[in-house]
Amino acid sequence: MSQREIDRIDKAILNEIQSNFPIVPEPFKELGKRLSIPEDEVIERIRRLKERGIVRRIGGNFHSSKLNFVSTLCAAKVPEDKIELFVKEVNKYPGVTHNYLRNGKYNIWFTFIAESMEYIENALKEISEKTGIKEILNLPAIRMFKIRVDFEL
Repeated sequence: MSQREIDRIDKAILNEIQSNFPIVPEPFKELGKRLSIPEDEVIERIRRLKERGIVRRIGGNFHSSKLNFVSTLCAAKVPEDKIELFVKEVNKYPGVTHNYLRNGKYNIWFTFIAESMEYIENALKEISEKTGIKEILNLPAIRMFKIRVDFEL
């Protein structure tokens, strides 16, 4: 199989882990049972999918406000030659959950969740100081919209 191909087993794994990831002590063993493959094969395939950037992360999603956290959407105007530095700095913060390159003047968009808006504001100031990027918009969530998206493979 070439580096770019995703076979039927990889597709089945991807379909399962999007919204049906087993919350059990041995989730990869459970996935293996569902797909009729050994646990170590599930783990190896997911490792390869992560290395290739197909799987970004496996983890829970929480309703931040119910945990007394705040969330915000941030947009930054980053020159092309500073994108890598900026993204690397932003991604150092554990509250950053998504980080995307977009078209337009504000070309880096990321979400940030933390215990307080003060923490986020301080983090954005630190990011600005460390990267030299001055134009970072902080667009706090006023109303939450959760859209479940599954990609059937």
